[in-house]
Amino acid sequence: MFEKRNSGGKTEHQSNPAQGQGAAIDPPRPTPQPARAAALIGAAIKISGEISGDEDLTIEGAVEGTINLPGHSVAVGKSGVVNANINAATVAIKGRVKGDITGGKKVILTADGRVQGNISAPRVNLEDGAKFKGSIDMHPEEEAEKPAPSRPASAPAAAANRPAPSVKPEANPRPQAAASTNPH
Repeated sequence: MFEKRNSGGKTEHQSNPAQGQGAAIDPPRPTPQPARAAALIGAAIKISGEISGDEDLTIEGAVEGTINLPGHSVAVGKSGVVNANINAATVAIKGRVKGDITGGKKVILTADGRVQGNISAPRVNLEDGAKFKGSIDMHPEEEAEKPAPSRPASAPAAAANRPAPSVKPEANPRPQAAASTNPH
């Protein structure tokens, strides 16, 4: 009764079960949102203060203060100059950063990147040619969540729990002399 053209150019026939009885209208389906590009701080922009939010960030300009985006990524472009501590899931640096960097998943310092500060992340990638001054603390995500294992109370107690060493039989066993009693 009703024809509908789909995107393939074919015609589909549909019937309306409630003809003439005020058929129910299907509610509109939400359209999928396109993936959002990262927020961009352009090369001519200078920001001083705290940056926080709920999306990825690319920095091509200058930032001074703190950057706190723990669930997202921060990329410092080649022209980016950051004098701030950075806390993000993933941090990629092609420009210059002076400050401590905490990556929840990983930190990448490219060949053009320059960092003066401490890096803390489960995975750190320093490309050949990168300049870095500071310390690196690599801690696996699982290890950070687990409690420290308990140690045995004393060394003898720990030794008592060890299995006895196994004894290998010799290929050609030597006959053993019988024990004799000397009547003297």
